[in-house]
Amino acid sequence: MDRLTEMEAFANVVDQGGFTDAAKKMGISKSAVSKHVSSLEARLGARLLNRTTRRVSPTEIGLAYYDRARRVLNDAGEADALVTSMQSAPSGLLRISVATDFGVNHLSPVLSGFLAAYPDITVNMVLNNRYVELISEGFDVAVRIGELEDSTLRARKLTETVKRMVAAPSYIEKFGRPAKIDDLNEHKLLHYSSQSSGNVWKLTAPSGEKRQVRTAGWLSVNDGQSLLNAAISGLGIAYLPSYLYADALKSGQVVDAMPSLPDEVQGVYAVYPPGRFTQPKVRAFIDFLVESFAEKGPMDW
Repeated sequence: MDRLTEMEAFANVVDQGGFTDAAKKMGISKSAVSKHVSSLEARLGARLLNRTTRRVSPTEIGLAYYDRARRVLNDAGEADALVTSMQSAPSGLLRISVATDFGVNHLSPVLSGFLAAYPDITVNMVLNNRYVELISEGFDVAVRIGELEDSTLRARKLTETVKRMVAAPSYIEKFGRPAKIDDLNEHKLLHYSSQSSGNVWKLTAPSGEKRQVRTAGWLSVNDGQSLLNAAISGLGIAYLPSYLYADALKSGQVVDAMPSLPDEVQGVYAVYPPGRFTQPKVRAFIDFLVESFAEKGPMDW
């Protein structure tokens, strides 16, 4: 007889407390259930059930076997559900977390194409500049830029961006370019106010030395586009990713404030919860992002 069917019959007898109810649940006859259990006991060479006229209960060995058998049956059920789910069309609510600047400028414009391709998916995109806990806060996927802190999450690289210091030509004409990192202390700097580390720029010197620049800054804003606008207007130097300043740099609205510094290349990733199975809606969205950003970055935005 089939080993899995024998396990299922035995587990159902334990769950239902008898052969009659187990037979009803399995949709087979009571004698067939009894036959499966007897075959299992004969194969194992052990009595798994105590049978009386009033009730059926597992023996000590039977209880231990039940715990393992139930796990095997649950895994088998999940495996069947996995195959069914992977063959089904992506659907359901997809919750996305993304930094405001990237979401507004680059993710929002491509969402219409994704929703047109997958009409059974609805999207809830949350824009914020804080680190979210995907699982505890109920997000399916997040788009993150830079070094990934949480190694337990799965990640797929979408593209790259380059952080540079940019300023308006009028600012450079008036105040000059900083020749070295220490010169930044004498310049008007524009900062992200939402950074947990405060007004700190992490830079790499031409020598390869890692430096941290901490200054008060002339202006702090919790929005990258606003910082870019401030830089364009000549208010100071902003340290921004290329997905924000690339067009302004090409048009001459801003220039590289310190061309001598090495490029600070950052990865743009789609991150999602760990596990052997990725939901079809998540897999479809990440595949779509990979295709959408295939020709983007690090400077072509």
